Amino acid sequence: MKNILITGGAGFIGSHVVRLFVNNYPDYHIYNLDALTYAGNLENLKDVEAASNYTFLKADINDSEGILNLFQKYRFDSVIHLAAESHVDRSITDPLSFLKTNIFGTVNLLNAAKEVWKDDFETKLFYHISTDEVYGTLGETGLFTEKTSYDPNSPYSASKASSDHFVRAYGETYGLPYIISNCSNNYGPNQFPEKLIPLFINNIIEKRPLPVYGDGNYTRDWLYVIDHATAIDLAFHKGKKKETYNIGGFNEWKNIDLVKLLCSLMDEKLNTPERSSEQLITFVKDRPGHDLRYAIDASKINADLGWKPSLTFEEGLSNTIDWYLTNKNWLKNVTSGAYQEYYKNQYKK
Repeated sequence: MKNILITGGAGFIGSHVVRLFVNNYPDYHIYNLDALTYAGNLENLKDVEAASNYTFLKADINDSEGILNLFQKYRFDSVIHLAAESHVDRSITDPLSFLKTNIFGTVNLLNAAKEVWKDDFETKLFYHISTDEVYGTLGETGLFTEKTSYDPNSPYSASKASSDHFVRAYGETYGLPYIISNCSNNYGPNQFPEKLIPLFINNIIEKRPLPVYGDGNYTRDWLYVIDHATAIDLAFHKGKKKETYNIGGFNEWKNIDLVKLLCSLMDEKLNTPERSSEQLITFVKDRPGHDLRYAIDASKINADLGWKPSLTFEEGLSNTIDWYLTNKNWLKNVTSGAYQEYYKNQYKK
């Protein structure tokens, strides 16, 4: 029985990784560590919460002593580290929160792993999940590879870049076994509606404006979250230690084209007049330091581990819309903030 710690497991990507590991690996005990901040929601894991190989730990990676105590108590064999502040707009208004969680929180986990694993690094793994935003911005051509130099342009991407460097430094300085993966924009079920796709789905349902930054020509590579979870599974089990893997959807879209496709699909699924959702598009003032284009070269993980996306973007987006339309209560709860009050009362210290 391996004891696997997944941080941020009640969040968007983390909940899909937790579900995959709980269901696919009955010989692993999965410990889901989450602070249950605004984007962490145990409703995401109702289907596995009673599993015999699953335990939820309410804890904050910023609590260095608490994290060390958990490592000593549960003797984790491996860490899959997803816990992070991840919204660029929030990082612009509150950069210190990103520094604390993404940098100090990661170092707290690294220190605990180093201390508890010091006599047996060989069978351990610290798997750190990062982002393509650490590479900065691309022009109209080119792709991010694992060899691309870091050039972050927002407090969020700077904090993630720093956490990547600390993971590598602990590997080189202390011999801590690690893998890093950098992924492109994720979308899919359970994503907190501050991000573009769930925000716009919710706004169309509510007939609210769809705020598009600048001229809408910013380009992103989009990855279905379940495909990302599958890639994490492969890298965790078959990846080479001290390696980095870029995970992308081979799927570039300009924001305005994506929004128009989303509007079209929503009109179809809601049986509203054609192009009616497009009337909600509103161009707003650009955000500071907005990167023009991200695009991942995922050929390494494809060649080395045999991974590739399972869905086209149109298929994944249609599935995503269907999930939000079927789960309107989930959407209503997370946007109202009512679930946060529940957790506050449920997990009083």
